[in-house]
Amino acid sequence: MKEKQTIEKRKFFLLITFLFLTTYVTSQTFKKVYYQDISILGSNLFTIEDIVAKTSLNFPTPLIFVKTTYTEKELKKNLSLENVSVLRQIFPFGLKILIKTRKPIAYGERILKGRKITGFVDDDGYFINEKFSDQENLKKLSSKVFGWKENFRETLSIILNYQKDNDVEFITINLSQNGFLTLEEKNLKTILLGFNQKIIETQLQKINDLKNQLKGKLILEKVDAIDLIDPNNPRIKVFKP
Repeated sequence: MKEKQTIEKRKFFLLITFLFLTTYVTSQTFKKVYYQDISILGSNLFTIEDIVAKTSLNFPTPLIFVKTTYTEKELKKNLSLENVSVLRQIFPFGLKILIKTRKPIAYGERILKGRKITGFVDDDGYFINEKFSDQENLKKLSSKVFGWKENFRETLSIILNYQKDNDVEFITINLSQNGFLTLEEKNLKTILLGFNQKIIETQLQKINDLKNQLKGKLILEKVDAIDLIDPNNPRIKVFKP
């Protein structure tokens, strides 16, 4: 009988504890989040104001109403982040934002609403606003990208990664407003590639082949421009004094 009473007391205690915790957690999820309840981890480049400005979040707002997945998509796109996680927390209360930034490998410029925006580009071709770019190792950047556009990102990534494993060095990568692509290679000077981004890999291979063929020859120093709009019919323009 005594043992049964003990079991009943334990059950009652566990029930009360469960109800208390459930009530507490529920009340916390409906508790409003303020700026001071937000913590940013992984980067010191961003302020809470930056985060709020680049999302549809409005504070104060109940914790349960924060759309974490949607906010992650907004931040990743608007701040050009490699990855971001937005976590609701009860203990301690608030929002935790984990950020992984992109690593710049080239200087970049783009035109947005008629204004020139300066920044950097990573090896996936993403544009990073100068304000939100990690300044570490920027002195090592050797390439410059002018005229960055979203629909040019994949092509740009192919170009930037190609020079990592091949004997070419692109000083500038320029996309005109009408989409005409031009490169400047350290030794081959100006290279015209044109509008067709679908053949970029073929064109890059031709650039590498031409440089290897001309290496050590006097004509290399006289090359002024190369037309590779049709990679099967390259044209070399030689400087004439």
